[in-house]
Amino acid sequence: MMSEYTVLVEWQRSGAAFIDNKYSRAHTWSFDGGVRVPASSSPSVVPLPYSDPAGVDPEEVFVASLSSCHMLWFLSLAAKRKYVVEAYQDDAVGTMAKLADGRYAMTQVRLRPRIVFGGDKQPSAEELNALHDEAHHLCFIANSVKTEMLIERVEA
Repeated sequence: MMSEYTVLVEWQRSGAAFIDNKYSRAHTWSFDGGVRVPASSSPSVVPLPYSDPAGVDPEEVFVASLSSCHMLWFLSLAAKRKYVVEAYQDDAVGTMAKLADGRYAMTQVRLRPRIVFGGDKQPSAEELNALHDEAHHLCFIANSVKTEMLIERVEA
């Protein structure tokens, strides 16, 4: 299976500044379904007013994509095992750190899912851990990165 995924990233200079590095980092992501997302550099990387705190930054999207991919696999696996998931919430956290060579990288992503199961069939702690482990190993995004990913179970 080979698939391609596209996004149109658009930025345009506004104002006279640029070569002095005083320009807006605000831009837009447009996805094939028609969704347009305001984006920007993170204000923790590029200070205001050159970043837009209302925009989604690439680091947030990185964490969100790992969390979302894990959740989608988890839901699929739970359904196959006849567990009824009523709600899934993940307060995921990514950590940016300096590498030994001086560059910065997202070195860890902690997924902290809270899952509410309905019905009579409830997974044991061991079964829940196995679902998370399998979801992690099936997640396309997790398989694409070298960032350490931790799953911290949070009781609902």
